[in-house]
Amino acid sequence: MAVEFRCATARGRGYARGLRADADRLMRAAGLGDCELSLTLTTDGALRRLNRDFRGIDAATDVLSFSQIEQAGAAPPDPRSIKNSPGLPVGDVVISIDTAIRQAREFCVSPASRLRRLLIHGFLHLIGYDHERSAAAARQMFARERTLAAKIDEGCVPAPQPKAGGRRNAASRRVSPR
Repeated sequence: MAVEFRCATARGRGYARGLRADADRLMRAAGLGDCELSLTLTTDGALRRLNRDFRGIDAATDVLSFSQIEQAGAAPPDPRSIKNSPGLPVGDVVISIDTAIRQAREFCVSPASRLRRLLIHGFLHLIGYDHERSAAAARQMFARERTLAAKIDEGCVPAPQPKAGGRRNAASRRVSPR
């Protein structure tokens, strides 16, 4: 599996390692662990330029996706038809760290959690999901987004808790009867 990661802004450096690990887990959780994904973390200004140049919308956005499995400019195939092929380039996901941090505050979640959701959302667009097609397509995409988020969260190992003075307190030695 190959996730090519690029952090194009100093503001995103602190999130780079976690986001890269999330991308690796996402590819495995989606059953595409042998495929390739390109992931870029950048600024609102860069996303605005890309959005203007490729979508004709002169505004920043949170995430953009550029599928490499589209056929002659058409939408990607049925997401279930994509095979886990070594070296198959799925596409590029570009995330704005600026917007992700603002949204994290707005939604009362950590920036890392918001970045993970934007990664999943962008990835699903790469493989053929599109919430803008219809209400049914939106339900399908968001259900898949929740499923993948849960799978990725299962793969996360919590950071070790610091020990105060290297000794356990009495409460940590108690064993519950149940």
